[in-house]
Amino acid sequence: MEYPLAVPLPSTSTFFFTDPMTTRRHFIQTLGSGAALAALAPLAARAQAIDQVKIYYGFPPGSAGDSVARRVGEKLAGSAYTRNPAVVENRPGAGGRIALEVLKAAPSDGSVLALSPFSCTSIYPHVYGKLSYDAQKDFVPVSIGAVMHHGFAVGPLVPASVKTLRDFLAWAKANPKDASYGSPAAGSTPHFIGALLGLLNGVDMKHIPYRGSVPGVTDVVGGQIASMSTPSGDFLANHKAGKLRLLATSGRQRSPFSPEVSTFAEQGFPELTTEEWFGFYAPARTPAAVVSAANAAINAAVNDRAVIDSLAVVGLIAHASTPEEMAKSQEAELRRWGPLVKRVGFTADS
Repeated sequence: MEYPLAVPLPSTSTFFFTDPMTTRRHFIQTLGSGAALAALAPLAARAQAIDQVKIYYGFPPGSAGDSVARRVGEKLAGSAYTRNPAVVENRPGAGGRIALEVLKAAPSDGSVLALSPFSCTSIYPHVYGKLSYDAQKDFVPVSIGAVMHHGFAVGPLVPASVKTLRDFLAWAKANPKDASYGSPAAGSTPHFIGALLGLLNGVDMKHIPYRGSVPGVTDVVGGQIASMSTPSGDFLANHKAGKLRLLATSGRQRSPFSPEVSTFAEQGFPELTTEEWFGFYAPARTPAAVVSAANAAINAAVNDRAVIDSLAVVGLIAHASTPEEMAKSQEAELRRWGPLVKRVGFTADS
């Protein structure tokens, strides 16, 4: 299966992203960001290429987001931004916050970036009363790299007769002792998807936070926990192998990577529709010319067919943006998730 070249998000984008299977012609007609990127080229040309760039990622190796950092990082070599492939350093823990804390203290010369899901910059401000960074002041958006749909899956602890979300909710209500779900981090988007699923349907489900998707998916497959809410790409291998059952995905339309699985909205849960992005950030005070050079290099990498195909393997849709589009989407998500987090009632101290 081929996927369209990655392109910047439309300037009117707020919470959702264009269907990945839309034709490239439609993208070109609706986005009009190519001229904006071309306008950045003179700035990029004046930025001196950096010898080596480091990319921090706040979750363990092997996860979907880690693939974005590594595949894009490899393709940055030989650009006006950097001469060599980027080095990816995983800083797992604290739900991805550690990587951003390190970025905050990093040199603002373009030699250090961080890749983060928007939950760390748009949801965590509503969760942590004393967040150690201010996403608006401490970081500069550079470019979105990929978009993901989240998924909800069950393992062998749940009877094979459970095939839909409503089946699962009925089972969870009848089996409160085993009604649990994992997520890659407390306060993450998947955490709130699971929490809202239970809250909106009067089902009490115990949340089990992990340090990334991989250990949680492992426990679902092993029958240690009933279910997991996490990026759907992290379920794909086990779903296709029949080791777990992917019950729903969070996109506006079905994921092209698991088209046989219906969305939350199709099953009567439209409130849980969300499409999360991974974005590259630089420290505050990074010169505009350097940000422009980094943006151009990342956009070129995300449009590379090898990168598009490799991200598709882990259920990610390659997507590029301008820094301004990424900042606008970050702000929109910040406004959207505030009342949802309040409704769940979760804070870091709860």
